[in-house]
Amino acid sequence: MLNKILPLSLISILAGCAQSTDRAQQYLDGEFPQILNKVEVVESDKPQDFTKFQQQAELVTERSPSMAQSYQPLYDKLNEWVLQSGQPAELSAYGIQAAQLGGGDKQGNVMFTGYFSPVMELRHTQNEEFRYPVYALPDCEKKCPTRAEIYSGALEGQDLVLGYAANRIEPFMMEVQGSGFVHFEDDDTLEYFAYAGKNNHPYVSIGRVLIERGEVERSKMSLKAIKEWVYENDEATVRELLEQNPSFVFFERRESHDVMGSAGIPLQPMAAVAGDRSILPMGTPILAEVPLLNQDGTWSGAHQLRLLLVLDTGGAVKQNHLDLYHGMGPRAGTEAGHYKHFGRVWKLGLDGSATQAPWAMPPEKKE
Repeated sequence: MLNKILPLSLISILAGCAQSTDRAQQYLDGEFPQILNKVEVVESDKPQDFTKFQQQAELVTERSPSMAQSYQPLYDKLNEWVLQSGQPAELSAYGIQAAQLGGGDKQGNVMFTGYFSPVMELRHTQNEEFRYPVYALPDCEKKCPTRAEIYSGALEGQDLVLGYAANRIEPFMMEVQGSGFVHFEDDDTLEYFAYAGKNNHPYVSIGRVLIERGEVERSKMSLKAIKEWVYENDEATVRELLEQNPSFVFFERRESHDVMGSAGIPLQPMAAVAGDRSILPMGTPILAEVPLLNQDGTWSGAHQLRLLLVLDTGGAVKQNHLDLYHGMGPRAGTEAGHYKHFGRVWKLGLDGSATQAPWAMPPEKKE
């Protein structure tokens, strides 16, 4: 056996070439030349959980005749595959085609973040504690006020207040999520506030601001870290931070308590994702190795194979980035807030149908 000590310089070179796996990255497939890459066989040995796919697919076909026309044959074949096989390598035997996403690193690592439906405490009327208004959409298409101007009273007197919150951060977090539930503590009622529009000013991430200011380490940034920073600082300091994001989201009351994505379909936890619709049209099924996290937000060392449907979009969700819906309430918020990890993803289609050749995309979208 050769027993030599490597020079320190060589050790440094080898260490520099090591591929990071701290956020669930995998390096199994070599280099990918495109965003969508045709694969003949899907190879995955991850534990499977396909239990929520059928329920989410049925909501699509029930609520959207147009999506049902395109996708129901594929959904039916996927359900058949789940019941009879469930083995990724046997998808082609059911006529199901696959295109693997190349990932931001072109090695198949697709970013997963998470979002959820918060439950915010409000009052219908203002008092000393609940004094921060949550607004409906004003009549302003081009010259809408900025966040700082709204905080300074630009919308007062316009009969737009939907309720009053006890702080600024909870409405802000609901803006980031795009919608959520509210509990009115003065009459114990629950309502769903849906996205109504925004003020058309650019979105700035306050998480990024905190990192750039040295307030939170990049490696520790999460929804929980932002909230902890907020609770450690006074009202004026928090307001100054929030005003760094001039974008402002407005809401509208909905009678239904269904959480809707931009496709107009109720979202099921851990079954629906937001994606880039230029690559993944609304209704598209994907097979994904979803990273599993520990309670502290670190990667557990495992992935789980799931069938997901793309039913939502987001301004920051582009190309090799998916946003996984986690459900409603504080626990879902904690789990979603930790999510910034990677998994492999395959876009699925059905040979001989409207969804065939899932690797095809407009020429201007090719890399």
